[in-house]
Amino acid sequence: MKDSFKEAACIPQSEKWEAATQRLSPLYNRGNDIRSDFERDYTRLLHSQAYRRLRHKTQVFFAPHNDHICTRMEHVGHVASVATTIAKYLGLNDQLTSAIAIGHDIGHAPFGHYGEDCLNSLMEQKEGQNAPKKFWHERNSLFFADYIETLADPNGFQKSLNLTYAVRDGLICHCGEIDQQGIKPRTDNIDLYTIKRPGLLQPFTWEGCVVKVADKVAFLGRDIEDARAYHILDMSAYRKLREIVGSTLGFEGKGQKAFRSGKAVNTTVLINDLIVDLCEQSSPEKGLCFSNEYFAFIKELKHFSFTHIYDHWRLQEFQKYAKNILETIYITLMKTQVYAQHGRESSALQNFKKLGNTFEDWLVKYSNYQPNSQKDRKHIMRYDTPQVFDIYNDESFQKCVIEYISGMTDQFAIEVYEEIITF
Repeated sequence: MKDSFKEAACIPQSEKWEAATQRLSPLYNRGNDIRSDFERDYTRLLHSQAYRRLRHKTQVFFAPHNDHICTRMEHVGHVASVATTIAKYLGLNDQLTSAIAIGHDIGHAPFGHYGEDCLNSLMEQKEGQNAPKKFWHERNSLFFADYIETLADPNGFQKSLNLTYAVRDGLICHCGEIDQQGIKPRTDNIDLYTIKRPGLLQPFTWEGCVVKVADKVAFLGRDIEDARAYHILDMSAYRKLREIVGSTLGFEGKGQKAFRSGKAVNTTVLINDLIVDLCEQSSPEKGLCFSNEYFAFIKELKHFSFTHIYDHWRLQEFQKYAKNILETIYITLMKTQVYAQHGRESSALQNFKKLGNTFEDWLVKYSNYQPNSQKDRKHIMRYDTPQVFDIYNDESFQKCVIEYISGMTDQFAIEVYEEIITF
């Protein structure tokens, strides 16, 4: 109910406040800032390049040409809207909630979850396909926030985002299936890099838990809406949707509102009703949860989406193309390690201007690469960031390549791929 979580909010009176607002190092003070710590985190993420690139990263449909199809950036906006609405009603800290929500997917690879799987398989080659997952976007969001994304300080030096613990925790812990009822935060503020698998632990704050649930609420109806726009769903799929609504919510009342024109789920009504149901059912004692009817509806709708959308043959055909793109870029860059060790990365990639220029800039900024070019040496002076990759270590260079690729948009990856294969 309204304000029922007020006593559990992450605010200065909370026992978790000191740990939640801790940063890896002190953040500079302008002397005239009127924002809270979490508001500063929100704007630092908003101004990051990784956030900007989300506008051209896959949500479900790869590299869409239709401007009205959801991309990763729009999805993040939906999550922020859902999460802050829930947080405000329950009495939680909506500033913290907004910051986690806006940054939760900055570590996503091009081509969505399939691109994530491709990059993971490339990293698993030495250990076999059954090795623990090495690349997962939740951890990569934390990694990008801590080591990759930078902003200029008042003196013009590029420094890391240096976010608060509660926001960093929300980034890596936002994974979770919505069929988890009664989500509650964990009590300990652990080293976040000790988390080895996605979804292994709940977030440290209630606000992080809200984003975790909102992430799933936001896409349920929208993915179906986009599938309908691309004529992915046939009449049997629409009949199945009607069966799901009827068997879980009933065709009167709740089901009548969520279902429109006998064909498609009404996204805005569905999101509103899920938010209201969650707010009515949840309490600090029970955790974040839905009613039995909506819980059943959510599980059925997720199963429907996998069967009729995510596994659709048209998406599977593009996945073959995406796999070839990512593997080709990976192989091309991995062949250049010896050139990088001698400061000649630009020579190795001289026929691929887009790839060569951006990857050498990446090496200059994040590794111990020493370019022969005096122009590139001057760039080093602007960076006040730690060395992230060692180009003389094979495993570190591989991670360097994987992380560079993970930051690409769908369109840039396609352009670079075409640059490589064009004679």
